[in-house]
Amino acid sequence: MDRAEDMSRRRLLTAAAGAAAAVSVAAAATPAGAATARRRPPRADRPVDNRAWTSRKDWNTGTGAGTRVAGRARPGVEIDEPLGTTDYADPHTGRTSTWEYARWTGPVHRSTVPGTEVIASWNARTPSGTWIQVELEGTYSDGTRTPWYVLGRWASGDDRQDPAAPVIRRTSVDGQEDGRSTVWTDTLSLDDPTTGLRLVSYRLRLTLYREPGTALTPTVWRLGAMTSDVPDRFTVPASEPGRAGELAVPRYSQEIHKGQYPEYDNGGEAWCSPTSSQMILEYWGRGPTAADLAWVDPSFADPQVCHAARFTYDYQYGGCGNWPFNAAYAATYRDMQGVVTRLGSLTDLETLIAAGIPAITSQSFLKEELTGAGYGTAGHLMTVVGFTDTGDVIANDPASPSNAAVRRVYRRREWENIWLRTKRKNAQGKVVSGTGGVCYLYFPLRPTTAQVRALAAVGVR
Repeated sequence: MDRAEDMSRRRLLTAAAGAAAAVSVAAAATPAGAATARRRPPRADRPVDNRAWTSRKDWNTGTGAGTRVAGRARPGVEIDEPLGTTDYADPHTGRTSTWEYARWTGPVHRSTVPGTEVIASWNARTPSGTWIQVELEGTYSDGTRTPWYVLGRWASGDDRQDPAAPVIRRTSVDGQEDGRSTVWTDTLSLDDPTTGLRLVSYRLRLTLYREPGTALTPTVWRLGAMTSDVPDRFTVPASEPGRAGELAVPRYSQEIHKGQYPEYDNGGEAWCSPTSSQMILEYWGRGPTAADLAWVDPSFADPQVCHAARFTYDYQYGGCGNWPFNAAYAATYRDMQGVVTRLGSLTDLETLIAAGIPAITSQSFLKEELTGAGYGTAGHLMTVVGFTDTGDVIANDPASPSNAAVRRVYRRREWENIWLRTKRKNAQGKVVSGTGGVCYLYFPLRPTTAQVRALAAVGVR
């Protein structure tokens, strides 16, 4: 499971008008006899916009200050000539260090979807002694702007084994708001979407840091954001079953790690996200080396899951469930990419599975809402690996007592609803949030033609 209900990334509307509007949307979802979701809506009508900067042409549309675009097979932004130095007081180590820095600022991207939420993703290499900061400035539909919000301070390594190492601790930043929008860990969210206010465009900004006097540099290969305006609803339209099939994704249980490494949130139910990430990485033939795993207690099974937890851990959030941090972790492996997005139906997932791309999905539900799960959760990640002949969902669910028990088959209609809805009632009857179709997608730098088409069909390139 992925933290407690009060840590939810989607801010619930406290006004009665907001709850009433959500109920109204849910009631009007799909009238009897309406066309099913099997027919893919035109891209302009999809409630999600993805934009990523990955190519040399993309990077050159931005403005560099002390940066260069390097690399041919995989172009990225690096430090060229630093702009100067700055001090950073790491709130998680208590140390203040001086860093050289350079900056790249992206062009304004006008979203095809005026949004209520924005989630950034990045793929980067950060040698020891370097790190990056990702920021976003949005423009509201009334023409005013947000502040520059920090959406992550990130490095692939840490200082656990060498406290003197020149490394910051990766972290989200709390307390960022302007009275109209707020950053909740990894998600920039409008405070009250019922007002009609929307984010219509944004700019992304990268700041790259390194130890002074060195030639070190981080390299950012992919930077992007997903803007969404998913309707608030308790139920979602049903999709027709499509193509059946199952991918051979390794199966790992998070529960066998219960009590391991309290400094990374204690294993067990807190490790659904890194456990799912590790399953998909190994499906693609990637993973840590024996040397990488030397720090793990040799008595622990599946040490690679412990490794994934350590290197996805968000020191401010206090857990391993930061969505972009998991995608960034996946991309630290050879020729891998990772993004966070939202999908619109199980039809989208079927499209990906048919092309050989599994997905990590985020959902929350009561025990009685998902037959066969045997638990309820305020937030949980699992890996969708296929579909049965009748359209039911085949999931590698890490909330299982053993690796052998990880493969589950869940009823299509139940699973689709708990994944795609944005509102639900908890065990106390209180209206709380759902994730609205959030998923992580990990795929190779050079996907097959069929995989490129499948990703494009769900709005990712």
